[in-house]
Amino acid sequence: MARSEPSESALARRSDAITDLALTLPIFLVYHLGVVFLSIRNAADPVTAELQDLAHHSLTMYAVLTLAIGIAFVAVIAAVGRRNPLDPMRFAFLIGEGVVYAMAMRFAGAYAVGSLRLGPPPASTGVFPSIVMSLGAGFYEEIAFRVGLFGIGGWIIGRMVDSPSQRTLTKLAWAGVSAAIFSGWHYVGALGDPFDLRSFVFRAVCGLVLTIIFALRGFAPAVWTHALYDLWAMLL
Repeated sequence: MARSEPSESALARRSDAITDLALTLPIFLVYHLGVVFLSIRNAADPVTAELQDLAHHSLTMYAVLTLAIGIAFVAVIAAVGRRNPLDPMRFAFLIGEGVVYAMAMRFAGAYAVGSLRLGPPPASTGVFPSIVMSLGAGFYEEIAFRVGLFGIGGWIIGRMVDSPSQRTLTKLAWAGVSAAIFSGWHYVGALGDPFDLRSFVFRAVCGLVLTIIFALRGFAPAVWTHALYDLWAMLL
């Protein structure tokens, strides 16, 4: 029997965990294979330093370990998703979706506080560093702030509330709080920006948009939106 074409609703459905893993694997691999050549890395990245230590700072061994992680991910995806294989069209749909969301996020932030970017380019300039750092921000900051802070943190807080209506209000309030924390994080540490209220509000709006995308569409769309937006901000 010939394979049927995926329906629009199948392409647009919210990602599950395995699909999210597959859809964000290219970002993970390109970032980790590229960041080792830079003098900086994303502050939310806890993996690169550990991989470098395991590789005894050998570039060859580091690349082998990174690719081994990727192969392990693929093996898990193949084993778990055998009955429902990932259609390649999902990548094309996801990239288009990310572009639309990135534009919406840009205009939402601009509407709130005027024409501002999410933040200045990192200390290392150029196309290659911009691509690598954008991918790292998209992957690791979404894990930290959408999956960890908003997702797991919101679940824990929600367990403390009995009423469904109060749980909904609590989740909405937590979305705002987590977006503000996401924004404030950009001003912390040696590489943090000088605090500015307008850029803080802009980043908080972007964080809230990413939280909505994560809640309604899943992890992978939020990652790609974040990465594509940062590329837009850094290169254009």
